[in-house]
Amino acid sequence: MLSQIKSSGLLGVNGVIVTVEIDISRGLPAYSLVGLPDAGIKESKDRVFSAIKNNGFKYPMERITVNLAPADLKKEGPAFDLAIALGILTASEQLTWDHPESFLVIGELSLSGEIRSVNGVLPMVLAAKEAGIANILVPFDNRHEAAVVQNVNVYPVKDFHEAVSFLKQELVIDPFMINRKTLLNVENSCHSIDFSDIRGQDLAKRGLEIAAAGAHNCLMSGPPNASL
Repeated sequence: MLSQIKSSGLLGVNGVIVTVEIDISRGLPAYSLVGLPDAGIKESKDRVFSAIKNNGFKYPMERITVNLAPADLKKEGPAFDLAIALGILTASEQLTWDHPESFLVIGELSLSGEIRSVNGVLPMVLAAKEAGIANILVPFDNRHEAAVVQNVNVYPVKDFHEAVSFLKQELVIDPFMINRKTLLNVENSCHSIDFSDIRGQDLAKRGLEIAAAGAHNCLMSGPPNASL
């Protein structure tokens, strides 16, 4: 059976929608991952296997093919773990949920099934909003960052079993919301975000460092549809 789960990766500082396609077919047990994954994504096989098994579900002993589309875009990081695991359960008919195309799924899995935070959630959620995806499944520790974006439903989950129960409608999770005015209040700002959170963009970061050192003004601009 074939399943398709929406997830997201980063291209520079921008989020891009990635479709995680899972096909399970008869044959000798095998796991094939394609779509220009990096080493971190290739290692997801063991994390996904253990998370599924340790949460009381059955890992299918058949031929599993995972495709990260579009295939010409290089994917990095462990943010696809949760989408791959949910896709395997869906393709093996252990999970049935309404309208999976309306969800974006982000999260790294531990061997026990705990869902760990990932980097770059804000641009990923912005990309989902732009693509018309209304519901976002994110790690619990990323809930504040994801909820900055308006007009989307952010559902924070702590572990794999909780995520499956929510999608099966066996567990109710209310959309997480924040007060943006309070969050963006200068007096309450802890300035915990720095350039280490940005991948690439070396020339832009160097320019901002020089401007900050010389107390110069900066004008930062972006595409007009990148509003929160």
